[in-house]
Amino acid sequence: MSQDMTPGEAVPTNTETPPANDSPAPTARPDSAPEEQPPAEPALPPLTPQEFRIYNRLAEQMDYFHEHFRQMYNTLQTACATNRRPAGMTLKQFIEEGLRLARYLEMHHSIEETHLYPLLGRKMPEFRATTSAPPGGGKEGGGGGGGGRKGKAEECELLRQHKVIHDGMDETADYLRRCRDRECELELGVLKEKMESWGDVLLQHLDQEVRDLGAEKMRKHFTVQEMKAIPM
Repeated sequence: MSQDMTPGEAVPTNTETPPANDSPAPTARPDSAPEEQPPAEPALPPLTPQEFRIYNRLAEQMDYFHEHFRQMYNTLQTACATNRRPAGMTLKQFIEEGLRLARYLEMHHSIEETHLYPLLGRKMPEFRATTSAPPGGGKEGGGGGGGGRKGKAEECELLRQHKVIHDGMDETADYLRRCRDRECELELGVLKEKMESWGDVLLQHLDQEVRDLGAEKMRKHFTVQEMKAIPM
């Protein structure tokens, strides 16, 4: 204690005010504000059982066809995975099963792209081809089915899947035809390799197309009367 201070005298404290901070407070950046969320779609009233059947008709009919394609594809894929043809199926029958799948898919997708997709695409972007390539566009080297579909520059996801499927499927079918004509022997390992480029896309496509034709999606774009008028 200092000699100049008397007992009981309070010890002085530092009362000096600290210097003010001249730096301005940080302001929030405009881009840090939370993004505005799009307004939620109004809830639609429940469909009656009859309305659901009408709106879900295309999905049910499409899935009927697709189930046949799944079974045919699985026959080929299982044989490739196990390196063994199905019991009771001859080599000729096995090759014809693969060629039949290629023909059926070619016909099925041709009908979709010519009739169904343009009709649905008027209201549904899921089925819309947005931009067409100039005349003459197509698959290099010619040959193979589906030449018309190759020329689209920008397409919806389903049409892009068609292209991947048919590019790979055409090569697979060419191989099976050469095996059928005895130009080469069928090797399941080779067939498996050729199917890998398009098999997963095919299975995804078969499921996705049915979902896009489901009742809850169709009711957003079409009336009951319009649904009844869609041929299938």
